[in-house]
Amino acid sequence: MTGYSSDKANAAARLIWSLWRAGETCDALPDACRPHTAAEGYAAQAQLPGVAGRELLGWKIAATSLAGQAHIQVSGPLAGRLLSGQVTGDGATLSLAGNRMRVAEPEFCFRMARDMPPRATPYAQDEVMAAVGALHLALEVPDSRFEVFEKAGEAQLIADNACTAQFVLGPEAPALWRDLDLSRHAVTGNVTTAQGECWTRDGVGENVLGDPRMALTWLANCLSGLGETLAAGQIITTGACMKPLEIGPGDAVCADYGTLGRVTLRFDPQA
Repeated sequence: MTGYSSDKANAAARLIWSLWRAGETCDALPDACRPHTAAEGYAAQAQLPGVAGRELLGWKIAATSLAGQAHIQVSGPLAGRLLSGQVTGDGATLSLAGNRMRVAEPEFCFRMARDMPPRATPYAQDEVMAAVGALHLALEVPDSRFEVFEKAGEAQLIADNACTAQFVLGPEAPALWRDLDLSRHAVTGNVTTAQGECWTRDGVGENVLGDPRMALTWLANCLSGLGETLAAGQIITTGACMKPLEIGPGDAVCADYGTLGRVTLRFDPQA
């Protein structure tokens, strides 16, 4: 990160947070603090909890499908931070005020039971899964602080917390999930619009980097490379398992995971 100081990273984080709070966007971060590499983007993102005065509750993974990566013009997945104040529970009513993406994403979310600290050798999937305490069903409602986020580029999107906005942590799945092939596990997204129309979209675990467990392993190694610990108690949502669900004010969303249960949310009709 030659030339990208902590002051620059902090300035980028402050601007991102001010836009986030105001529900506003920019074309690009100013030259004086704009990150140009993934490492610089993560350095700016790391400043967000302190700038926002929020607690780090866990992590999200964006762009876990080839289609998603092509859409935002990145070469691979992106990690973002889940902060206090943006995580709600099953059945929550959320506002779409200021949200431009206007999509909801059914996701598989893991809760860690043990720390996975940085180390020189990569973590294997079996090691990562042995450190998991539970699987939760989840819905993410992403957004970006860039007017045309598809063209912001990898470094700026990482600084933008990988398009994090609101997150619904649903119920814990029954223990039988450990015996399932999550890559083949089907999920149905249901949307009931404010006008009373209903429609559905199908998804499957393999849309998440081939398997949600593979996505979690990717994150553990990504964080290790950044010198970050994937900590006990943190939640990790692994990315959309279907094409994002288009939503609007007054809509209700349900993600049905079959034998694993369901998670729901509603959107304020006034947003």
